[in-house]
Amino acid sequence: MSRTDGEIKAAVQEHYGARARQASSCCGDAGHRERLYAGQELGDLPETVASYGCGNPAAIAALRPGEVVLDLGSGPGLDCFLAAREVGATGRVIGLDMTPDMLALAEENKRKLGVTNVEFRRGEMESMPVEDASVDVIISNCVINLSPDKDAVFRESARVLRADGRLHVSDVVLSRALSQAERDDLALWAGCSSGALLESDYVGRLRAAGFEDVRVDSRSAVGEKAWHSATISAYKRASSAPPAGATAATVPLAASAVVSCGCGPNC
Repeated sequence: MSRTDGEIKAAVQEHYGARARQASSCCGDAGHRERLYAGQELGDLPETVASYGCGNPAAIAALRPGEVVLDLGSGPGLDCFLAAREVGATGRVIGLDMTPDMLALAEENKRKLGVTNVEFRRGEMESMPVEDASVDVIISNCVINLSPDKDAVFRESARVLRADGRLHVSDVVLSRALSQAERDDLALWAGCSSGALLESDYVGRLRAAGFEDVRVDSRSAVGEKAWHSATISAYKRASSAPPAGATAATVPLAASAVVSCGCGPNC
């Protein structure tokens, strides 16, 4: 890869900063949001609580009251607000994002909704401003592919999760290797394509970071393009015994839980 980490992060930040400014001044992509989430989930959420993702990670996370949830690349806060309902007043949700405009939009959405168990932090996934062993569940929606150092993201995820914590993410993965030209295209990076890993590589890197019972819960149809969406789960085991209520079997998903892609026009 000839693009530097700094170039990639600057392109991603500019792309999503522009989308946040557009949503703040006008509206989000309500049509895309409704393709990913059931109507009862969205309720009366304003259109500024937009989705730029490729799935619905909370649909497979089986969140429980009192849990602490970390959303990587939380954007306008949609998955945070949905998770907050599930964990209740005794639980807590942390949204992590590196883009100031997105964080400003998320804070404004939080104010509109009057949510009290969500906080947003500025930071990068490769070096999370989160305490060791302080999180029960990590979710993320089409964001890890944007990182130029996914191994660091997975190591940090293992660090902040408590024993028997779990990770449930929707992300873009590849069905074939990309050309160097595709890898170097910053527009494709920002559009969730050039930074994606082969599905088998994604699973292998999670295992290398110490995760167990790594599985692909579902995937979108693989078409002519190299990239497609998948929902992936993994566990940080304290022992060989699974945590109460968890299972390594595939979780049944609603039809809306995964779509082809939603991060950008390239999907």
